[in-house]
Amino acid sequence: MATQRYDIVIFGASGFTGQFVVEEVARIADEEPGLTWAIAGRTMSKMQKVLEQASKKTGKELDSTPVLIADTTNETSMVEMCKQAKVILNCVGPYRFHGEMMVKAAIEGGASHLDISGEPQFLETMQLKYHNQAKKNGVYIIGACGFDSIPAEMGVVFISRQFKGEVNSVESYFEILSGPEGVAGNTGTLESAIHGVAHASELKSLRKSLYPESLPRFKHQLTKRSAVFKSEVVGKYCLPFLGSDKSVVYRTQRYKHDVLKQRPIQFVPYLVKDGLVSVVGNILFGLLFLIMSSFGLGRTLLMKFPSFFTAGFFKKGGPTKTQIENSSFKMTFVAKGWSKTLEDPLSDPQEKPDTILTAKVAGPEIGYITTPICMVQSALVVLKEADKLPKDGGVYPPGAAFLNTSLIERLNKHNITFTEVKD
Repeated sequence: MATQRYDIVIFGASGFTGQFVVEEVARIADEEPGLTWAIAGRTMSKMQKVLEQASKKTGKELDSTPVLIADTTNETSMVEMCKQAKVILNCVGPYRFHGEMMVKAAIEGGASHLDISGEPQFLETMQLKYHNQAKKNGVYIIGACGFDSIPAEMGVVFISRQFKGEVNSVESYFEILSGPEGVAGNTGTLESAIHGVAHASELKSLRKSLYPESLPRFKHQLTKRSAVFKSEVVGKYCLPFLGSDKSVVYRTQRYKHDVLKQRPIQFVPYLVKDGLVSVVGNILFGLLFLIMSSFGLGRTLLMKFPSFFTAGFFKKGGPTKTQIENSSFKMTFVAKGWSKTLEDPLSDPQEKPDTILTAKVAGPEIGYITTPICMVQSALVVLKEADKLPKDGGVYPPGAAFLNTSLIERLNKHNITFTEVKD
């Protein structure tokens, strides 16, 4: 085993998102004295080009940055890479196809592993299969450390910290703000979404294996909203948000209930749209996407002509520089609960929740600015705050892993802000 490990190794550095993660690490290295890092991938020439481009964008001299060669088709190379790292930042997706070998290699090589997956099947399978092994080897496997799902997870943690009493439920309202050119995503994200929909039937049996016992059904359930409604909170039309946030937050609430013996919080996320025309367009696209993702030819067409079938939202080459610079997001969280702390957090009070608290999380473009910031700051917490993480390692969602850490404070210092809304 290598006697010296780099603090951070970025795997998949030449990928679309990986390049932005390299730039983010280069920027924050000056803030973290003594931080050592390297990049890794299949091809030396591509890695060197990434460093050259990152040098130009950040103004940092990166020529001497170590480069490791590793390939997901060569398990030995993956393990050897992990033996040279304390924390692996895995940017190679779709994780359904490429992620498991990386997780196995990290555990064998003694490195903690963070990814930016928004794929519930992958995330939950890794917890089911590798939690005990990761714990035995003392490493942390933490998925969903990008926009999926750090803002949602830490938004729930933040509002719970601010709440004076016991939280029963949280609703979130997510809104993308864009410039005149709109927003766009890379086809890698699209591919992950396509296969997530195509294999959604796997989730029921997977979750039964992961959680054989259901959570208790508390008396005061969130009011079920209609499929489309106008929110009194944000003053706009909303519909269910179909990203991975709900499933990731649920796993954290299971951890709180099963391990910490704390009251789990009901969580429902919504997507905010400007008007009914946008809502109708979103629904029609969703139906088309669902139908096409359900059979082979449809999936092929979506990947071959992404811009056509998604009205330009996903395209090869991803968003333009202008789209990235002019895009941002905000999330509004509304917590309801009781003004006093319950003597028994798992009890079921007769009285209805009597307290409401609102908070906001806001930040820059979600895919290629917010995601790298979240991932890198999460890695620094793993490196520096091991005493505040769940004991001895394991596979965790971000909310469970970072519940007692300074991640929110770190994000606040890096343009992702968490604020309580005062009356």
